Amino acid sequence: MTNQLYRTASGKSLDMGELALRNETVRAVGNLKVNARGDLLDDNGNVISSKNAQTAHEYNNQVQTPQQGTK
Repeated sequence: MTNQLYRTASGKSLDMGELALRNETVRAVGNLKVNARGDLLDDNGNVISSKNAQTAHEYNNQVQTPQQGTK
């Protein structure tokens, strides 16, 4: 349960956190092929690459490991 509870204009309560969790695997609207989590999707909606894998790949490309034999 989250603390993102809002009251609508008609007086109903709406839990935005629960709504986001319920729809995180739904394909996002726009020209990018991603879902709400940021996972890369193919044309059928299957996950090609998760957001965590994409972030780890970019991090490994930017972080340089120290060269052996240098001080």
